Amino acid sequence: MNLLIDSNISKIYYHVKPFIPRQLQLWLRRRVAIRKLKSCEDIWPIDREAGKIPVGWQGWPGNKHFALVLTHDVESTRGQDKCSKLMRLERQLGFRSSFNFVAEEYRVSHKLRGDLVAAGFEVGLHGLCHDRKLYLSQEVFRQFAPKINHYLKEWQAFGFRSPCMFHNLDWIRELDIMYDASTFDTDPFEPQPDGVGTVFPFYVSGNANRKGYLELPYTLPQDFTLFILLQQRTIETWKRKLDWLAERGGMALLNVHPDYINFGDKKLRYDEYPIAYYEEFLQYVNKRYKNSYWHVLPKELAQYWAEQYGQNRYEVSAHPVSMAEARAVLL
Repeated sequence: MNLLIDSNISKIYYHVKPFIPRQLQLWLRRRVAIRKLKSCEDIWPIDREAGKIPVGWQGWPGNKHFALVLTHDVESTRGQDKCSKLMRLERQLGFRSSFNFVAEEYRVSHKLRGDLVAAGFEVGLHGLCHDRKLYLSQEVFRQFAPKINHYLKEWQAFGFRSPCMFHNLDWIRELDIMYDASTFDTDPFEPQPDGVGTVFPFYVSGNANRKGYLELPYTLPQDFTLFILLQQRTIETWKRKLDWLAERGGMALLNVHPDYINFGDKKLRYDEYPIAYYEEFLQYVNKRYKNSYWHVLPKELAQYWAEQYGQNRYEVSAHPVSMAEARAVLL
């Protein structure tokens, strides 16, 4: 029932959102998030049920304790303009990541995409426009799918992440992808708050017409939630969740938005946080877990999964509406 109420409120909000000033949007969302925070302490940022090891799990390559996957959703031109700086920082600290661009929300730089791939990073697709229109109905999704597949092919991209983390794992099979990253283990602050209930990747089986794909839920809270909505001023939540993920041997998948990062060259905006937070997180990973984690790009993880398990291991049936009832039923 709570999920249904949240869904209805979300629909109303996203319908009127274009008419609400940005600062008022954030104020409203903060009020809702702070009110919700206390009621979900038992499932966020850690849902202990999500840490259950899948039956038959064979572990990560090289006997690594856990996997680390870094991703970025680039929501606007403002975010795109910061991608090169973010890439350089990660390279300096020995990391790589995937940058997901919104194909028709702004003019995506061909040069930037090329620079990222040449540097060993990955480029993915974050929808056509950053709104919920893709999920208005299955008919609408099918109308947009050919255009999405066009961009996937043109960009030579292997993965997709839906705008605003809306998801329907059945419909997503219309896309020509190796993996999807539109879900999360637990996140009651999202517009569609139904978590998949696992911190491990899982395979969504295909059907007669479409092939299956690997689902990669994000398992560390998003930067926007922590630093913009909840206005936290430390990375203790990231550290706490990472430590738990490492203990459980799961996948630590983080989604950071360059749009909301301030690199110190301009005054901090009302919807930005200092790059020092992300830099501190990367340094924490290196210092505390050096040589004990498998740092991998999403496409590399999907390729490994296909080689290691094929398409019939650790599957979950795609729910026609959401994953709320599935709870990652791993075989």
